[in-house]
Amino acid sequence: MENVFDTTWSVPQVDVMQALRDWAVAFTELNQQMAVWLDLPTNDAHALGQVLWAASAGEPLSPARLGQLIGMTSGSVTVLVDRLEGAGLIVRSREHTDRRRVTLRPTAAAEDRARAFAERSSEEIATVLRRTGADDLRQVTTFLHTITDAATTAAGRLRETPAPPRTGAEPARRR
Repeated sequence: MENVFDTTWSVPQVDVMQALRDWAVAFTELNQQMAVWLDLPTNDAHALGQVLWAASAGEPLSPARLGQLIGMTSGSVTVLVDRLEGAGLIVRSREHTDRRRVTLRPTAAAEDRARAFAERSSEEIATVLRRTGADDLRQVTTFLHTITDAATTAAGRLRETPAPPRTGAEPARRR
């Protein structure tokens, strides 16, 4: 089948894009399984995962940043954060000198549940990471950072540029 996106890409370039797509699909499936494991709606589990990752990196999230990461409006994020807080999975804190700024942090219960999920779900991925040499891991990390930056730049450009008008032959977009 012909590559409908760009027929000028080389075979290795198409292979990389396909592998990245396959990883994105597999990672989405893992997130869906985490939602089942935590007995949460998928969006809530995804948001909790972002809060957990940020906290583990020492960079707790604001609700606005969480909304950017998961593609939700501020109103929708507020409702989602209310649910996670009500479930005892996150807390809002005011740690900054500007007391209006809110930081989201996972609770110990959320960390325990996420750790239990990771212990159950990450065996195969951990095995691959352990078997891969440090130089290869650094190269992959560099590549992934570079392609993520490119995708982020493209998404920003697309947000600022209106979509071209549809022709009569194209189906209407679902809203």
